[in-house]
Amino acid sequence: MLQGEMRARVSWLIVLAIYMAFPPFQRERVEEMGFSGVFRMERMRADSALTQALRSRWDAEATAFVFPWGHMIPSLEDVSRITGLKIYGRPVSGYTYPCYHDLAERLLELPVERRSSLVPRVPLQESLGLFDVGKVAGESEDEHLDRLTRVSRRELESEPGAQADLDLRRFLVLFLGRLLFATRGDAVHCHFLPLLEDLGEVGGYAWGAAFLAHQFDSLGASEWQTSISGFFPFLQVWAYLHLPALGGGDLARPGLVPIARRWESCRDSRNLRDQLERLQEAIDSYPHLDVIWQSYLGEGDEGQPWLVQARPYFGRSVWLHALNLVLPLHLYLSQRSLGLWQSVVEFLVRDWFRRPGRSFRGLHDTTDWRERAKEQIDNWERRGKAVKSDATTDDAYLQTYALKYGGKVYKSARHQVDVTGEIASLRALLYLAVQDREAAQRQTTELRREMERVRSTGAGGASSSRTAGGSLSLLEAQLEGAVLRAEEAQRHLEEQRDQLQGEVWATQSERDQLRIWAEADEAQVVEATKELAAQQVQRPPGDQEEVTRLRVELLAQ
Repeated sequence: MLQGEMRARVSWLIVLAIYMAFPPFQRERVEEMGFSGVFRMERMRADSALTQALRSRWDAEATAFVFPWGHMIPSLEDVSRITGLKIYGRPVSGYTYPCYHDLAERLLELPVERRSSLVPRVPLQESLGLFDVGKVAGESEDEHLDRLTRVSRRELESEPGAQADLDLRRFLVLFLGRLLFATRGDAVHCHFLPLLEDLGEVGGYAWGAAFLAHQFDSLGASEWQTSISGFFPFLQVWAYLHLPALGGGDLARPGLVPIARRWESCRDSRNLRDQLERLQEAIDSYPHLDVIWQSYLGEGDEGQPWLVQARPYFGRSVWLHALNLVLPLHLYLSQRSLGLWQSVVEFLVRDWFRRPGRSFRGLHDTTDWRERAKEQIDNWERRGKAVKSDATTDDAYLQTYALKYGGKVYKSARHQVDVTGEIASLRALLYLAVQDREAAQRQTTELRREMERVRSTGAGGASSSRTAGGSLSLLEAQLEGAVLRAEEAQRHLEEQRDQLQGEVWATQSERDQLRIWAEADEAQVVEATKELAAQQVQRPPGDQEEVTRLRVELLAQ
């Protein structure tokens, strides 16, 4: 992990130094291509433990994270808001070749071995003026960056022309191959080179969508692969926004855009194994009501002109393209991220587009992906399919989800038990039920506090106010009884969990009992809600508004 983290930080430093060394007209060209948002970010520390913990929850068949509370999927809106990359335009598709030797010599004036698609990193860096990128003893990171920038600036062309185009094309190959679409190893893949031949067309591609496809592919790699692939700040900031209780991020610069500019990664002095175990445990026990499904409700569009053209792609399931990567964005598996109730879905068997294997290194025939993936490209050009839901509750989805993933959502050492079939699904259902009880208890405590406040403000009012206050006291007592019953149910569930290795008929009986308790508690809350509604008309106008608000909270509970 340390080697992968160091490689990622050095790559970012080198690419950033060359970008800062460019004359203004070159930086303007990079901005027109839609890449400048990445270079406005602060250099973030790579959190290998967080990346690995998230990767362990990735289901490659569904191209989604499977957490105890349901599917979650990084979306095109996440890419657009976090990185500022363009997610609209032509799909990143075209030809891949068995050999890039001639193309690299013509467009980069650099050698690429025959039967290869890799350009050596060192000659590529040296062609941009960075012959020695090592850090001098006693040199800070900022001083290191300043020195590399000064050295590179001396070698770069300062006026527009053929040499400036050559500089920019070399830089883009380094940026795409070592930062945005980084892979393991030290060489730089140049399979995007055909799309860089006409530099005026580079900005017309949906590089952000291609980046998301690459992220999905990297997450689907073996869990034993610990090196970081892709632009690591994206996944880290995604976790900071959606799963804040995991920690690890510091909101150091609120208000900046793109959003990744606001965050810094906190240092953790523990060894990586301990960090990973802590994160696994934190995910297993994460309060699902603390999951932030819609992170951008309060976000405006100021300073983000790319969002105007990006919005038509938000909230849609669509195929993503990055040349030989053609992967689906199954956003309908995470409808709650769009503010919808999660409807029951048919869980997928692997349906991604067939492509050369992960070890693809240009040793295959020339392939025109615009023809081979024609149906999927048509899907992109139609902007896929809008996600809709007619569900009124998440319950049916969660039950189906538990049956599908019951044993998989518990990945840490504390939950490594040998469970299968019905036992695994019941364990997941019990887990969700316990979390629901805890959430209900917190909400009940808050509601009781509000009731006390209303009762104290109405203590000196008319007799009708006192009558309503008495009803609220009765409701409070009823809610306290519901909490006690819920706590008793929790204790009983914990006892049942110890018996899960028993007969299948026993687990079915326990599930039926759990359903009976849930229905009884729900009936109790409904009855209390009706009583509160009946008292509303007897309250003075000011108190009626308060009672209405309490009634809404109680209905939500």
